Amino acid sequence: MINLRLTKDLLKDMKITSVQDMNVPLFLSWHVNIYNLNKRKHIVFVNDLTRLAIIIDGIRTGQLERLKEKFLLTLHEYLHIEGVKENLINTYLEYGSEVVISKTNSRSVLGTMKEVTFFIEDDFKDNFERLKWLNRLIHKPIDYAKPIDFFKESIKDHKNYNTL
Repeated sequence: MINLRLTKDLLKDMKITSVQDMNVPLFLSWHVNIYNLNKRKHIVFVNDLTRLAIIIDGIRTGQLERLKEKFLLTLHEYLHIEGVKENLINTYLEYGSEVVISKTNSRSVLGTMKEVTFFIEDDFKDNFERLKWLNRLIHKPIDYAKPIDFFKESIKDHKNYNTL
């Protein structure tokens, strides 16, 4: 099960009142927020363990199911572009067959998210170029590693899928 931890602003935008707090591994937990990029609404996801960032657009108010579907699809496509083996991606996404919504719980991840969303305009020709650039930024909470490299290492280790 993948846990999407939405900020208060996004909970309000998605018109969600009740959420459940699930105890899932950090590798299967993502903090999610809404922000404006190039004068359009975007949703940013940051993995709690690896700080991998995924950004999607085209989600309107109250479209929670579409948000879940588009996130999993974009994650799959992005990992494929980054050269992650298909069987590893499929194993990860099998855990995503069930997605639960809860509130944010880590100021550290929120701080990384703030770094990821620091810019409000860019000139990338597509979202995957943007993600490649973002996921090569070095972050202190993951021992100054690149999120994409840390995610590639973590996806191979089945201990990261075990519940806490």
